[in-house]
Amino acid sequence: MLPQSFWGRILFLLNEYGTSLIKGAGVTMVIAIVCTFFGCIIGFGVGIVQTIPLDRKKQPFHWFLLRAVQLLLSAYVEIFRGTPMMVQAMFIFYGAAALFNINMSMWTAALFIVSINTGAYMAESVRGGILSIDAGQTEGAKAIGMTHFQTMLYIILPQALRNIMPQIGNNLIINIKDTCVLSVIGTVELYYTTRGIAGTYYTYFEAFTITMVIYFILTFCCSRILRMLENRMDGPVNYELVMQDPLVAGTGTYRFNEKKHQQFNDQNIDTREGGR
Repeated sequence: MLPQSFWGRILFLLNEYGTSLIKGAGVTMVIAIVCTFFGCIIGFGVGIVQTIPLDRKKQPFHWFLLRAVQLLLSAYVEIFRGTPMMVQAMFIFYGAAALFNINMSMWTAALFIVSINTGAYMAESVRGGILSIDAGQTEGAKAIGMTHFQTMLYIILPQALRNIMPQIGNNLIINIKDTCVLSVIGTVELYYTTRGIAGTYYTYFEAFTITMVIYFILTFCCSRILRMLENRMDGPVNYELVMQDPLVAGTGTYRFNEKKHQQFNDQNIDTREGGR
């Protein structure tokens, strides 16, 4: 029998449906982590293509081709950043079946939808991260004969990655929460599970109180882990300054002769006094 008190109903739902809630939270985390990973790959690819420099006069055909690709990628970014993910989920899931006769499974649809949505947001973050690196580093890399690909891989992207790490973590947190919109296509994640539990006993307040706490625990733990990763990438706060060059010390260092310096000063004083 369902208890009458609030905390009694909380404990009752945890005892009866705790396993289902844990499974739903697990599905939420898998979708969020996997889609954030693939979204970063998509974002890095789109961001790199959008920042490729080409001279229109020297390479007109390549410039035209690259410009066409950049326009398509810009359209992709603007569309997926400008429409809700719930609408995208409905459009892709049911549109694929209606137009192309592709019946996507729950996992396939969920991973595809969240990945391309995350990729659109990451593309702008990557583009901004690349443009934030001083142009002199790109010029220096070209001066020593590095190609654009080598410059990006070894010089620009490692620095840009550190700059956009907070945004990557932010997208992971957003994906953990936004997986709830996938319930419209039947994805059995945490929100979908909670809605079923709440409807069984009409305990919406109690059921969603539990779910809110679970979401907070997931996002808080992920944000702490990502903060630790950022600090690890920063390196130590203080660096030990080398006050003596070991190579110079090996061959002997110059030692100032204080005795000769004193004699030199005495001579100067005598000269000045004699000149008076």
